[in-house]
Amino acid sequence: MDETLLNDLQRTHFNFFWKLTNTANGLVPDRASATNNEAMSSIAATGFGLTAYIVGVERGFVTRDEAAQRTVVTLRTFNDAPKGTDPVFSAGYKGFFYHFLNRNTSLREGQNELSTIDTGLLMAGILSAQTYYDRDNAVENEIRRLADELYRAVDWKWAMNEGELMSLGWTPESGFQPYTWQGYNEAMILYILAIGSPETDKKLDGSVWNRWTATYNYSSFQNYEMVNFSPLFGHQYSHMWIDFAGIKDAFMRSKPGLDYFENSRRATLANRSYCIENPSKYVGYGADIWGLTACDGPGAGTYGKWAYHARGASAAGIADDGTIAPTAAGGSFPFTPTESYAALKAMKSYKNGALYTDYGFLDSFNPSEDWIDGWWLGIDQGPILVMLENYRTQLIWKLMKKNAYIVNGLKGAGFTGGWLN
Repeated sequence: MDETLLNDLQRTHFNFFWKLTNTANGLVPDRASATNNEAMSSIAATGFGLTAYIVGVERGFVTRDEAAQRTVVTLRTFNDAPKGTDPVFSAGYKGFFYHFLNRNTSLREGQNELSTIDTGLLMAGILSAQTYYDRDNAVENEIRRLADELYRAVDWKWAMNEGELMSLGWTPESGFQPYTWQGYNEAMILYILAIGSPETDKKLDGSVWNRWTATYNYSSFQNYEMVNFSPLFGHQYSHMWIDFAGIKDAFMRSKPGLDYFENSRRATLANRSYCIENPSKYVGYGADIWGLTACDGPGAGTYGKWAYHARGASAAGIADDGTIAPTAAGGSFPFTPTESYAALKAMKSYKNGALYTDYGFLDSFNPSEDWIDGWWLGIDQGPILVMLENYRTQLIWKLMKKNAYIVNGLKGAGFTGGWLN
């Protein structure tokens, strides 16, 4: 592999977080375009940003002091923001935060939900900062203290809504949403964080993990036996922080030769195999142009195409309209380095570089419609940057193996073996 290309890929995707974030409060935009950086902030993208800064320091893109200062500003924002049931003048409640916040006021944007998974992704980023900034100075001491307070404040038990599985979210207008986190997806990190909490009145018992795995769809797709989830982001997000290679829960111990790392490898190869097969005969699909996940599209009502949609392919279902997202291949880099490298290289040169910018890849493109998205998305840029680093140095994986909350969550969920021993 061309190390210069890998360095460039990481630097450009890092630039999204470093250059487009509101430096006054640390909130990362949900999305941005060449002409518009006024979009609301996504708390998940902000969590990705906190981890991205660590990669930036280790890659020499910014200094440790610069990253620590940006990080402490971000944590102060979440710590100091008003919290409660007020539908307008609040950023969160019960330790959870709204999916989208106004980038200037740091308050709830519109009537979006208090999101359990997005809070989980934010907390994963916060805990990465807590573990990384370990020096004895004023700023790094404050980072560790605020990170601990924010994580301990999350009332995971409340989010269960007295049910068997965790609710997707809550609003002051309607209360809890009628859906829960079930079936394999990105919620692995969510349940692990909830089980690992040291707050006995807020944490979840490890039995919730087995209730969750009981809802898995384990079957064959494209000749790969695996736990199915169609969009590739569900096979990536939790793996940004946790190295699942060689550790197994009760479910995986019942499947010889399988762990969650291997499951993500199979899911990625199956996704690619589906694109190569290309049953709908879309333009451009092939061995180096592949990857179905949640992303923008040409637009609803245009030849049956969707706008933003959770595209994907697995035994759980097919959602494919000819739209490819670079983050599908890039976020899977540790699982399929050869295939992902070839894909990113091909996409970087697509239409003479029209898809690749100073802030990394644009969200998506549809060769059948001769369409390229005009937006960068924080939840796309983060997986490409972080998973490239995990492939190259295992930086974030090694870091999070030292975080007691993550380790306790994994052990509480029944994981054993590998590095946990």
